Amino acid sequence: MLISDLNRKGLVLLGCGKMGSAMLGGWLNRGLEPRSVSVLEPSPSDWLLAQGVNLTTDINGMEPALCVMAVKPQIMPAAIGSVSSLGGGSTVFLSIAAGIRIAYFENALGTATPIIRAMPNTPAAIGKGISALIGNQVTSDEQLEEAEALLSAVGETVRLSDESQIDAVTAVSGSGPAYVFHLVEALTEAAENEGLPPDMALRLARTTVFGAGNLVMESGDAPAQLRVNVTSPGGTTAAALEHLMDNETGLRPLLRRAVSAAAERGRELGT
Repeated sequence: MLISDLNRKGLVLLGCGKMGSAMLGGWLNRGLEPRSVSVLEPSPSDWLLAQGVNLTTDINGMEPALCVMAVKPQIMPAAIGSVSSLGGGSTVFLSIAAGIRIAYFENALGTATPIIRAMPNTPAAIGKGISALIGNQVTSDEQLEEAEALLSAVGETVRLSDESQIDAVTAVSGSGPAYVFHLVEALTEAAENEGLPPDMALRLARTTVFGAGNLVMESGDAPAQLRVNVTSPGGTTAAALEHLMDNETGLRPLLRRAVSAAAERGRELGT
């Protein structure tokens, strides 16, 4: 689904919190016309108010190309009725609500409705996101390809083979930016504890994470090899990695527990 299709046929956005805003911001930056967007959001942010989109509570009579469902999972039961009139027609539904299964939407919108479930992440706001997606039985390959094209405007995409995989995706890439942000926080604090001023500590931490991320994307080497490349035997990095790579208390077991907890929460939210 190209931006030009949305400009011509329209986009309805149900909910526009942080993730909805991230995606909408990415699409607006790539040519989506604000006048083609209708947003159902009871508490619009100052950012949303400044975008020039149509804020509405009534979509009767609309036949948009796409309806993006971006409300929080806990709110979905109360909110989905406001877009149910679009079900069973030409509108493709794209849900980014964590934990809400395709079967739930089929029950609310009709089994003849093309429904795509996706899990993007917040770097979509700067075109650096990644989204995993899967469609229901009536979603055509063309509609999936169009959704991938749209999501590709705000980052990379991967297509899942089974809906059950999305809980793991949510735990890794959906929640993952928060893990990285916390890493920057923790690294900054550690730098301050070693005597660096706060501004310098933050600059060193965030630029190091940014540079390392780019290196792992562009070098062609595996992450393990990049780690070896920067680790001199008996050196400073090796001293730090003794703690970070401890089999019981290091980063790997900690992340396994964190990702497992996030995936389990996704399954608990499932409905």
